[in-house]
Amino acid sequence: MLSALQNPRQAAAQILNFGLILSTAFMMWKGLSVIADSPSPIVVVLSGSMEPAFQRGDLLFLWNRNWFEETKVGEIVVYNVKGKDIPIVHRVVRKFGVGDEAKLLTKGDNNVADDTELYARGQDYLERKDIIGSVVAYIPFVGYVTILLSEHPWLKTVMLGIMGLVVVLQRE
Repeated sequence: MLSALQNPRQAAAQILNFGLILSTAFMMWKGLSVIADSPSPIVVVLSGSMEPAFQRGDLLFLWNRNWFEETKVGEIVVYNVKGKDIPIVHRVVRKFGVGDEAKLLTKGDNNVADDTELYARGQDYLERKDIIGSVVAYIPFVGYVTILLSEHPWLKTVMLGIMGLVVVLQRE
């Protein structure tokens, strides 16, 4: 059962395999980031502000390349507020101007008011550079694991412990 600890070559192989898995996942994430032109090409819906379009825990895929057309009214975008690190998923409800200098106003489908209260102090509208990406696809409820891990930090420890046991006890 603990043969991996007794055989250093096998233990080294398991550590290398684990490192390869992590580096492959990281490269895939960075590749998606480059292709989508977004620092975060996949995000999880954290609140119910976009219901019924998106539920809490939905996994969203983003695209940030506006080669053929600009961001339109009605498009669902993900943006970051200056000084905050949580992405917000809301719909563009108004647009003033064209091109990169256009001013955008957003609102959650399930919210009563627009997002002007969410924007940074002194910011009345979003600019194109504030947008992380536009939603192009989603998978329902898959991101709920992320929400559970952030709301219950002890689950991270349990999962890491189980993964560690699997690595140590794995037989080849």
